[in-house]
Amino acid sequence: MTKPLIISDCDEVLLHMVVPFAQWLDETQGVSFSMVGNDFSRAVRWKDSGELVEGSKIWEFLQGFFDNEMHRQYPIAGAVSAINTLAQHADVVILTNLHDKHNEARRRQLLDHGIEARVFTNQGPKGPALQAILDEYQPSHAVFIDDIANHHGSVKEIAPHIDRLHLCGEPTLAPHISCAFEAGNAHARIDTWEHALPWLLGRINGEKND
Repeated sequence: MTKPLIISDCDEVLLHMVVPFAQWLDETQGVSFSMVGNDFSRAVRWKDSGELVEGSKIWEFLQGFFDNEMHRQYPIAGAVSAINTLAQHADVVILTNLHDKHNEARRRQLLDHGIEARVFTNQGPKGPALQAILDEYQPSHAVFIDDIANHHGSVKEIAPHIDRLHLCGEPTLAPHISCAFEAGNAHARIDTWEHALPWLLGRINGEKND
C-alpha cells in the first residue's frame, strides 16, 4: 500500500531566504531590499542612488546568492520538527525552484539543518513537476505546500485533487504576497508551522474541514 506524500517548497517555507538575501545585498553588493506591496522587483534598490535595480541584475544577484551564499539561510520557526513529524506518517519530498546544478547543494543544506528529503529542482510553474512526482510515487494522498500563490494555481490546474496549503513563514514577507486561499487556489493559508502541522496531519489522514 502506498503512503501519503508531502510535496513542500523550501524557501520561506522551510528556510528563510529573503532576510539573508537582503543582508548579503546590504553587506556586499551596495543594495538595499525592502518590500513595499507585493512587487519583488520594486524592493531592490542601489543604496547610493536609490534607483531600482534592473530585473536582469536582480536575477544575477539571486543566482549569486544560491551559488555561494546558501549557508546564510536558517530554518523557519518549527519547520524542522514539523517536517520530520510529517515524515513519520508520509513520504516527504522538496520541490524547489532552483536550477538543477543547485539540487545537491539544496539537499545537503537541508540535511545540515536536520531535514533528510529527496529534492526536485524546477523552473517555472510547479504543476507539471508536481504531476511527474505524483506519477512516480503514486501516493495514497498528497499535499502541496508553497509560499507563492501562482504555484498553487498551477498545481490546482493540473492536479486539482491535491490538497494545497499556502504557507509563508517569513513575517516580513507574508503580509505583502498574494494569497492563494483568497484566490480559491489553496485549501488553507497558514503561516506558522505550529498551526500548519495539525492541519497537515489531518489532511494526510483524510480529514476534510473546508
